[in-house]
Amino acid sequence: MALVIRRYRPADKDTVLTLFSTGTLEHIRPCFYNAMTSPLYLTITSTLCVVGYLLGSVFGAVLFPAAWVGLIYCCCHEVYAYYVRYKLRTDMQDIPGNFLSRPDDCFWVAEAEVGARAQVVGMVAVVAKHSGTEKYGEMFRMIIFPQYRRMGLGFRLTQTAVDFCKERGFSKVVLETSSTQMAAVALYMKKNTFQNLRIQITSNV
Repeated sequence: MALVIRRYRPADKDTVLTLFSTGTLEHIRPCFYNAMTSPLYLTITSTLCVVGYLLGSVFGAVLFPAAWVGLIYCCCHEVYAYYVRYKLRTDMQDIPGNFLSRPDDCFWVAEAEVGARAQVVGMVAVVAKHSGTEKYGEMFRMIIFPQYRRMGLGFRLTQTAVDFCKERGFSKVVLETSSTQMAAVALYMKKNTFQNLRIQITSNV
């Protein structure tokens, strides 16, 4: 598969916004699973089942925990859906202005030959940050369409971002991600060639 990693162009906007939306919403189910398998939530679910049964019916034993599980799923869904809506109105609405107007920031897309035409299949961005006298790069918006994963594309996008940060003289690269993105984090930690890449797992979306 012919693959090129290049800077974002305005013509990429529709595909990039679709990639951002679908890629972010994929984390709803892992978030829900992590919540429901935690000891606290398992205890609450079991307690509601018992309470429903003690109130006099098998129906209550099913209804109470089912309502609880549905509520948790709705909350997980809304967290990510709200994040997508907010970002589509703000920084993702003007990618050139927010990611390409300063020399220390950049936004790349991975373009593959699909059939007879080129198609954007992945993306990543770097924004310069300052902490006192230290200047470093924050890498984010790392998203790849599902059918193009496990082909080394994540590694190539990361390498592109790291090389850019080295060229800009940054002291380090920080990846801020959510705890549900464990597959991506495992990839970066496995690729120990990124010796100046510090992985920072946060509870952010």
